[in-house]
Amino acid sequence: MAQLVTVFGGTGFLGRRIVRHLHDKGFAVRIASRHPTPITGSDPQLQHMAADLREGQSIARAVAGAFGVVNAVSLYVERGEETFHAVHFVAAERLADEARKAGVERLVQISGIGADAKSRSPYIRARGRGEQAVRAAFAAATVMRPAVMFGPDDAFLNTLIKLLRRLPVYPMFGRGKTRLQPADVEDVGEAVARGMQRAGREPLTVECGGPRVYSYEELLTTIVRAANVRPILMPLPFGVWHALAWLGGMMPGAPITRNQIELMQIDTVVSPDMPRFADLGISPRAMEEVLSGMLRAG
Repeated sequence: MAQLVTVFGGTGFLGRRIVRHLHDKGFAVRIASRHPTPITGSDPQLQHMAADLREGQSIARAVAGAFGVVNAVSLYVERGEETFHAVHFVAAERLADEARKAGVERLVQISGIGADAKSRSPYIRARGRGEQAVRAAFAAATVMRPAVMFGPDDAFLNTLIKLLRRLPVYPMFGRGKTRLQPADVEDVGEAVARGMQRAGREPLTVECGGPRVYSYEELLTTIVRAANVRPILMPLPFGVWHALAWLGGMMPGAPITRNQIELMQIDTVVSPDMPRFADLGISPRAMEEVLSGMLRAG
């Protein structure tokens, strides 16, 4: 009988890949979400169920009988009671605690490169505190820290491509020197699945970055060349960006948030002394490969 893994956030951008890679490795997968979608087809190894990370009993039902649990729930824009603290810290701690009580053997927590419990940024701080809370509740947890992720249906490259094609002048974050190491979302999904398979019981943190580190300006230049467009890349101080985000925060659907600006003020690259894709036997895919396919499709 296949081992069962419950994936919270299994309908999201990364979560869908995690589900598929786990399934490809022979796991039965229970996709836990607040608004489950019926699965078309009759694969007995895949099931949807309703679950809410705000409720301990709901979590307990979702993890019952599971060999492993993945927390891929994420939040990038706060709305009412859905805050970074509530999702990335409180809910993560609650899930880890319920998983331990249920006798779950493997827990994978999705975090992010740069997570820091002492950060001034509410988002980055909540990610860091969430990691600490998960480890305190479930000592053998595996923490995956992806860099910014790309894929055909992402909100990262697709947004940059659209803006660079439309704007004659593109305002850069600061001087464009912030370093990024974008990772293919498929590689991150595979890393999570391999983390679920690993034999050891010791805690593990893996930082998932692609094969190349770019400055933000180099990243934009790479897209510009591939898309054959010629916008002017104009530096814009972070102070101006924060002012724009403050003004935008007064309107619904703001195009830029403080969280996004704060993330662009720190380098998100793999630390030299941290386990990475290679430690899981994964050769990460270059961004340019996916970019060329996206440009052809668009």
